[in-house]
Amino acid sequence: METTKPGSRVIRIRHEPQRRDVAVTRIEEISPNFRSITFGGEALASFRSEGFDDHVKLILPSVDGEVARDYTPRRFSPVSKELTIEFALHGTGFASNWAASARPGQRAVIAGPRGSMIVPTDYEWHLLVGDDTALPAVARRLEELQSGAVAQVLLLTSDRADRRRFRSKAVFNVCWVNDEQELLNAVRSFHVPSGEGYVWCGAEAAIAAAIREILVNEKGHDKEAIRSSAYWRRSQGGEK
Repeated sequence: METTKPGSRVIRIRHEPQRRDVAVTRIEEISPNFRSITFGGEALASFRSEGFDDHVKLILPSVDGEVARDYTPRRFSPVSKELTIEFALHGTGFASNWAASARPGQRAVIAGPRGSMIVPTDYEWHLLVGDDTALPAVARRLEELQSGAVAQVLLLTSDRADRRRFRSKAVFNVCWVNDEQELLNAVRSFHVPSGEGYVWCGAEAAIAAAIREILVNEKGHDKEAIRSSAYWRRSQGGEK
């Protein structure tokens, strides 16, 4: 089912919920605190991920049954039936610890995504904002943008060593900051261009809400052309 909110050009698609048994096929060290893990299996034959910030649940066995955590599908190949997810390793959570020690052949379950939010790439400008948990979605979005697109990227990393190079056909600039206050300051300093633009943000819940407040209420950006997502909550012990 496809739906479009009045006043918005974003299309939302629902997917049939499904659990898929997969196995680790490849592992790549991206940076000191990020690890890319690719999963494969015939169960991925019907997998779909059409939005750059889709979320799947990685379900892992534990002594208490199962543990599920949300992650962004970084890339998917329908030909090889392989799904890649990037893991931040500087947390202390169950899934982060699993990813740090994962080896080829280990089993897991992937569920979802339950839906996709398809943001057109033909906006006149794009603003992408986030902390290190948003890096996979930002990387995927930049790779989607076509020649002629213009993007500004504002990113916070806990460790400078995790600052990576992005690939895109678009014209884009990346501004790296060291802490949440610097990120908010960078958003306040952002000059909203003329023309139709889209803003995407993924960060800690309070920071994501503050960024939306700045852009919509202080700078007057169209509230139908922004998505500011709570990727984690500090009240949950800071786990990302």
